[in-house]
Amino acid sequence: MAIRKRRSEDGPAEELSVHDLIDGPTQVISGPDLPRPPAREPDGHDVSLEATHDLSVYATQDLSAHPEATEPAGPERVALLQLPAPGALYRRALLGALPGLGGRRGDRIPARELTVHGVAVDRAHLADYDRVCGFRLADRLPGTYPHVLGFPLSLRLMTARDFPVPLTGIVHVANRITVRRPVEAGETLDFVTYAENLRPHDRGRQLDVVLVASVAGEEVWRGVSTYLSREKRPDGGGRRDRGDRPAAPADSARWPLTPRVGTDYARVSGDHNPIHTSRLGARLFGFPRPIAHGMWSKARCLAALENRLPEAYTVDVAFKLPVPLPSTVAFHAAPVADGWSFGLHAARDGRPHLAGTVRDEGSTVA
Repeated sequence: MAIRKRRSEDGPAEELSVHDLIDGPTQVISGPDLPRPPAREPDGHDVSLEATHDLSVYATQDLSAHPEATEPAGPERVALLQLPAPGALYRRALLGALPGLGGRRGDRIPARELTVHGVAVDRAHLADYDRVCGFRLADRLPGTYPHVLGFPLSLRLMTARDFPVPLTGIVHVANRITVRRPVEAGETLDFVTYAENLRPHDRGRQLDVVLVASVAGEEVWRGVSTYLSREKRPDGGGRRDRGDRPAAPADSARWPLTPRVGTDYARVSGDHNPIHTSRLGARLFGFPRPIAHGMWSKARCLAALENRLPEAYTVDVAFKLPVPLPSTVAFHAAPVADGWSFGLHAARDGRPHLAGTVRDEGSTVA
């Protein structure tokens, strides 16, 4: 096992390797029979844009397996001694948005995994998250909470210099979470994250970022976030003809949303993307006012179904049109054969914001 220890610097202009992008010492873990030198970023440090829990008007592909995609053999595993702090990363990301500082990126997903072990739950933070998203206060983690807990690890992965898509303009279009079993606040979590399934899309390219949580070697939670990198296509990538919009389902509840939805969720999630918290920041990205975080919308819907959720389940959502702040949204849910279907739409005109399903994993989970 090859071990390399280095500490990252905060200065934006220095040359940094993938190890320097990690806050604190790291271990590079390779196969015992395949020793190799640590990967190095040829063009310097990571400069990208901030976290990407945006809503989107863009269509998404199914999150099911892509048989044409191949997994990298023997990925390099970089072990962090603690979760990275997002502050320095956001500073580098903002610098990376400046002309001339972005540099070139790879054309494939790097064969790399990031891991961190022994992540404990702060019960005060968990309670704050529960209040912001509408969950009841309890020691059991909501299904969306491990995403927030481990997201800094995924963010670090996505801001590596050789990551194939820049975070400038990236859109979070879908998210799938599988809860293998209930997770309690007293349990300590190990996280691993990696990217896969880079594929073309009629508006650019898509890929999946996987985040897995384990307890004592047992996988207890898995999240898959699909991101769309909007790029110019040779064929023009014309906008899809959406046809007539179907009538919105009858709503089960209506939720008036204030701008605090954006700022409060930014506080508990660590995702301080200005499109969610600032009118000026939103305008810089083409939105007339701030929009709600997509993962807040998913969490709020899951909270509305909290008393109906099985012990093990998969909740899958596609993010549609952004939720402007302030506004009023309507929630609807209906039982289906193996769970629930649900969604959010604008109370005023029925525009869809989110469509999702909950599927009972039941006996399929060991």
